[in-house]
Amino acid sequence: MKKIVALAFGFCLMGGMAKAQTLDAKYGLDSAQTIENASIYNEFVKQKNYKDALPAWRYVFHNAPAFQMRTYSSGEDILAYMYQQTKNPAYIDTLMMLYDQRIKYFGNHPRYGEGYILGKKGADLVRFGKKDSQTQKEAYGYLSKSFEMEGVKSHPVTVQMLFFVAGDLLKSEDLSKDDYINLYMRVGSYIDEASKNSKKPESFMEMKERINGLFFNSGVADCETLNRLLSESFDAKPEDVENLKSISTLLRRYECVDLPLYAKVAEKLYSLDPTADAAYSLAMMFLKRQEFDKTETYLKEAIDKAEDSDPSKADYYMWMAKVKQAKKQYVAAKANLLEVLKLNPKSGQAYIMLGRTYASYAPQYGEDAFDHASVYWLAVDKFMKAKQVDPSVAEEANKLIGDYSPHFPSKEEAFFRSISEGSTVKIGDWINESTVARFRK
Repeated sequence: MKKIVALAFGFCLMGGMAKAQTLDAKYGLDSAQTIENASIYNEFVKQKNYKDALPAWRYVFHNAPAFQMRTYSSGEDILAYMYQQTKNPAYIDTLMMLYDQRIKYFGNHPRYGEGYILGKKGADLVRFGKKDSQTQKEAYGYLSKSFEMEGVKSHPVTVQMLFFVAGDLLKSEDLSKDDYINLYMRVGSYIDEASKNSKKPESFMEMKERINGLFFNSGVADCETLNRLLSESFDAKPEDVENLKSISTLLRRYECVDLPLYAKVAEKLYSLDPTADAAYSLAMMFLKRQEFDKTETYLKEAIDKAEDSDPSKADYYMWMAKVKQAKKQYVAAKANLLEVLKLNPKSGQAYIMLGRTYASYAPQYGEDAFDHASVYWLAVDKFMKAKQVDPSVAEEANKLIGDYSPHFPSKEEAFFRSISEGSTVKIGDWINESTVARFRK
């Protein structure tokens, strides 16, 4: 009887092992071979000897696909290296197959599941695949699905790559303007939300600058197009603060603040979430209407509510300076420009505007033509400083230098003041700065 039981148990054990030795089992078709080959390729990968790792890795990949996730992460490195060394497209085909197989066996992973894997698949297809429209569309499909599945948990590289590819498809007319604009808004919302929970929010701000640069250089949007698309977005989610912020920012960037839609969005946003940015949105609306007192009221609120660490605060001060200058309140304009420069010492536009403010006041300074003309020395100083701190404004600064330098005092006028070229001259009144004497040619 004992022999019968033992024999039956042996058959069961053999049956269990036979069942275990299948392709979809953890150790695949041959557990000993799987463990041995995994050990071999892992050692080579540690040494970054991807060529010699390939045969052992290939065994595990084909014969034990459910063995471990490392098979796939190491495989990405091996196949990418082999393609870069040989330019053989077969390695890219295998890489794409790797991602499909990883989804099959590890697609339910709580963090690195199907959505994450599709992002990597799309990104590598962009990196290594053909540069034709069909490949771009295929990559866009993987990246887009990844973004849809992962949402705010999407990897930043996936989202950036998605938007880069979208730009290429826009140029080849394989993506509509409407879809491109809608994607831009979704990406903007993602960046804003993801940055809140990031240990390095500054990296998301840099990403936002890159995305904005691509979008605003694409030339896809005008006020009419934005009004049509964004009206639909507003009507769909009129109480969604993040959506309202995206609409408001987009309309401001395209200087579409005179649209009725902008007024509706700005007022709704302020009522729901009266932040610094919401106050700024209203200020821009009243500025467009030339209601300067209301503009100042909301700009002041924006300034008071914004933290010094908020990059937008410098913009609020800049707009306040522009309003003050328009009202010929030069002292207040200067005070606001100095606040801009405290927050952003490399603001070339602030120095240019300070120079313009001095130049505007020049005819009122002092008692005679020499006094008036001497203020232009300081104005030109500011234009020179502007291009020094910010090369992007050099063209504008050089033009202003050329415009105002001919208005310097003459040598003859300076002679009667005992002022020679190169002398230090103090410009008084509210300006209260020193400069160096130069004479018009």
